[in-house]
Amino acid sequence: MTSERRKIIVGITGASGSIYAQRLLDVLDQVGCDVHAIFSQPGKQVYTEELKVQKFTAETILNRQSDHLTLHSNNDLFCTLASGSNCADAMVICPCSTHSLSSIAAGLADSLLLRCAYVSLKERRPLILASREAPLTSIDLENMLKITQAGGIICPASPGFYANPQSIDDLVDFVVARLLDLLHIPHPLNTRWKSPNA
Repeated sequence: MTSERRKIIVGITGASGSIYAQRLLDVLDQVGCDVHAIFSQPGKQVYTEELKVQKFTAETILNRQSDHLTLHSNNDLFCTLASGSNCADAMVICPCSTHSLSSIAAGLADSLLLRCAYVSLKERRPLILASREAPLTSIDLENMLKITQAGGIICPASPGFYANPQSIDDLVDFVVARLLDLLHIPHPLNTRWKSPNA
């Protein structure tokens, strides 16, 4: 399994679904990507509430040592990631709150996470938003359309059930596998559709 040391930015915002972010970071690290994580302040609060993580380090997030995961302050607009000259391969925001989604649709860039999303769009690099909200207002749908028209991909955190999931982990892996597929990153997650007639 190889990713050719691809550089992936992962934004974690204040929507419920921190378990998706944790698993995404875990698999990206396992396959050897160069991962740069940015938590919004609400993202940290939700992550702490849902996963009981108190201290934000690569070791506490992955439950192991890692040479591939770097955490960045969302307030650091002088970070190299904020520049279009810093060539990240792609960015995923997982989970993506409606607040972050609407901010990106409006072209706001007043935090490192939003700036990286803006840079991804302006440099025509993949930007994938794992939206995690239901139901949706017409405002949300219009914002999703704006981002799609600007080149982003909306990938709702909607697990499928055709693989007969047996656990929450199976449902999480389904969503994370979709994100990895959109990034064109080979992964070990067994989530592919298999025809019953095969």
